[in-house]
Amino acid sequence: MSLSIKDLLEDKAYGLDLQLVCGETGLGNRLYSSRIQKPGLALTGYTEHLHPDRVQVLGNTEISYLSQVPEEVGSRHIEKLCSYPIACFIVTKGLDPPEFLKKSAHDAGIPLLGTHHQSSTFISLITKFLEESLLPSTHIHGVLVDVLGVGVLLLGKSGIGKSECALDLVIRGHRLVADDVIHIKKKMPAALVGQAGDSIQYHMEIRGLGIINIKDLYGVSSIREKKIIDMVLELMEWDANQEYERLGIDEPVKTILGVDLPHLKIPVRPGRNLTSIIEVAARNFLLKGMGYHSAREFHEKLLARLEFRPLGNEVE
Repeated sequence: MSLSIKDLLEDKAYGLDLQLVCGETGLGNRLYSSRIQKPGLALTGYTEHLHPDRVQVLGNTEISYLSQVPEEVGSRHIEKLCSYPIACFIVTKGLDPPEFLKKSAHDAGIPLLGTHHQSSTFISLITKFLEESLLPSTHIHGVLVDVLGVGVLLLGKSGIGKSECALDLVIRGHRLVADDVIHIKKKMPAALVGQAGDSIQYHMEIRGLGIINIKDLYGVSSIREKKIIDMVLELMEWDANQEYERLGIDEPVKTILGVDLPHLKIPVRPGRNLTSIIEVAARNFLLKGMGYHSAREFHEKLLARLEFRPLGNEVE
């Protein structure tokens, strides 16, 4: 994952409030890391530990130093600094950078940006922005619902009844996160967060009814903007020739963005109350999280009975 310096300029959600000072030709430079750097000693010519791929933040200390050193010395050090493939410079507190910094950045095609924020505030904002923007992500067709606090991802082929199940869950008091297309981001170290796209947020497609707005129909308590995905339930057409899980001892997983999630396959056939099955699956997940595994306990009790079962009377 990466983003360009132009993406920083166009941000509205995080309030970076950046303006381009010079170096427009470098707006296509890419950022791959969420870490930033204050160049410090690099301004004196010592570039041993410089990380040019990071955003270089210049605050009051850096700009004051550059303003006080002789212009010839400062210009020489900045030219050396700009000989590296710097992603961009950002000057905080609305400070005016010295002319030799503007010239060197312009000549090297390095974007020089400014913001009115204090350095500490801006570093916090841009770090959060970069962390969110550079997270591994993917899109999945399905439905994401919050059932008893458990993020349940419903999968299955089109028309099998995912949205209808989600609607029934909402009616029972659970919460819709996303329907149809789910945007998934990986939060480090191993959590997946799902949410809907802006254009379809809170909406659901029900065949025969069309598009409905869950928030308008059932209120704000029926929706969530995002939710950690805890388990995957895949709805499948009933196949008499296929073996389905009967005991629940085995725990298959589905891997998304390198994260393993519990994966249950639920056969669909007339007469099966899928909503109740999904609720029970969520409750069972919570129990497992507390260290109680019903299927394994049953299996262990059964093995214990078979092992200590008294032998019948033998015929002489």
